[in-house]
Amino acid sequence: MSDRTTTRRRQLGATMRKLRARKGLTLEEAGRLVGVSKATVSRYETQAGPVKWLVVDALCREYDATEAERRAVVAIAKNARQQGWWSSFSDSIPESMNLLLTLEDEAVRESHFSCVYVPGLLQTRAYSTALQKANEIPLEASEIDRLVDIRMKRQEILTRPKPLRLWAILDESVIRRVVGSPQLMRDQLDRLLEANESPHITLQVLPFAKGAHTAALGSFVIIGGAEPSLDVVYIDFHTGSLFLEEDEELDRYRLAFEYLRAQALDMEASSSLIHRARKEL
Repeated sequence: MSDRTTTRRRQLGATMRKLRARKGLTLEEAGRLVGVSKATVSRYETQAGPVKWLVVDALCREYDATEAERRAVVAIAKNARQQGWWSSFSDSIPESMNLLLTLEDEAVRESHFSCVYVPGLLQTRAYSTALQKANEIPLEASEIDRLVDIRMKRQEILTRPKPLRLWAILDESVIRRVVGSPQLMRDQLDRLLEANESPHITLQVLPFAKGAHTAALGSFVIIGGAEPSLDVVYIDFHTGSLFLEEDEELDRYRLAFEYLRAQALDMEASSSLIHRARKEL
């Protein structure tokens, strides 16, 4: 199995494992219900080998998955061998990025909290390029272009026929930190103002005046599937990435995001603050 397939199998395995655990069934009990072995159910959950979508469908029904959950999981099973658009960017994409792109490609909504930089889905090309140039390990121009190309391609999920529903909360430091140059930053703030006019994008700014807040330790993204049970939290560290999918972890970050939404300025006031920051550049 190619690395490009691994991410969909990983997502499928994690989801099947979660649905079975929610139903309270053992591997053996689940297999008996649909006429397959314990080893087969285990293989489906541990990303080992191919899957049959009919078995996945049957398991979802026995797990009492919702109709939306079942359709989403069966779609993953059917597309487990399908390569995403990012496969054309060579083999050097880290597995964590591969998984992120797979999850995003199938997501219906994302909730972002950013406390350092503008979220990748809302960055201008010049802003993204400036960030790559600021890397502590100098990158070749061709590598910078490749990474920026990937980020720009990612943004197409905001303009597809059924666009991603994006809710982004930005700490005020994000709009105050000058990346690249004042003019580059003005263009980036214009992009944020434009985004806040989109019917499927909600943008809020969390002002300095609010002081300490629930997510002061860092940025995070809640990647939303067709059903909340398919959600995954993504945290990007300087040295790697973390994907969280346990119910307790998801509940913690959902609650944090709700607190942040309540503390942040509304959309109109957020746009006014961005306008003010732009004027002060």
